[in-house]
Amino acid sequence: MSPLKGKTVLVTGASSGIGLSLCKFLLDRGANVLGVTRRPSALPGGVTPIQADLTKREEISAIFQGLGKIDALVNSAGIAYLSRIADGNPADWEEMWRVNVMALALCCQLSLKHFPSNGGRIVNVSSLSGHRVPPTGGFYAPTKFAVKGITQALRSELKAIHSPVQVAAVSPGFVDTPLLEQYFRGREDVLSQTRENVRMLDSEDVAWAILSILEAPAHVEIADILLRGSGQHM
Repeated sequence: MSPLKGKTVLVTGASSGIGLSLCKFLLDRGANVLGVTRRPSALPGGVTPIQADLTKREEISAIFQGLGKIDALVNSAGIAYLSRIADGNPADWEEMWRVNVMALALCCQLSLKHFPSNGGRIVNVSSLSGHRVPPTGGFYAPTKFAVKGITQALRSELKAIHSPVQVAAVSPGFVDTPLLEQYFRGREDVLSQTRENVRMLDSEDVAWAILSILEAPAHVEIADILLRGSGQHM
């Protein structure tokens, strides 16, 4: 029996990519899944929908009003635009910052009041781009460096007050999801070539990594998982 059976897990970005795959795995393990999305109709059956636009602070706050207890939060929502520092569109930067950084941090903060007294787990979906900057990193990479910093800062703050809540991050390389298509918009030929030449991760691979954190015994704290497809060199 999975240790997640009967547990309540809140997942952002639940209707596509990594979040969707994770929701399916959690349902298979008997968890109660709360899925945050702008498209409730895209959620798998069995997931309790919570409709919210994560670019809007008031809608993020509304997620947690009357929420009750949760055992885990997985911040899977994210936006990836190829938008350079030198000449990128600041509107793209702002949208990525709001979702990838501010929404994630606010969900972390607001979730803390909803964990049971014996603790829980927060898992932030980051990226290898939060550990090194690839040539096309642009403004996306700084947002993921911020996720790394938020994860480490929150972990340190909780340790200082002896909180049993654990904080982790999962940092994948290329994952073949709609997010990747968003990143390569206008460069579909490059994406097609990348798919031919590189065995990328599937969303299920990353969901499996998240599950390894959520299902670990309470005395085992996994801080950060870095993973890439075997064909990706950096």
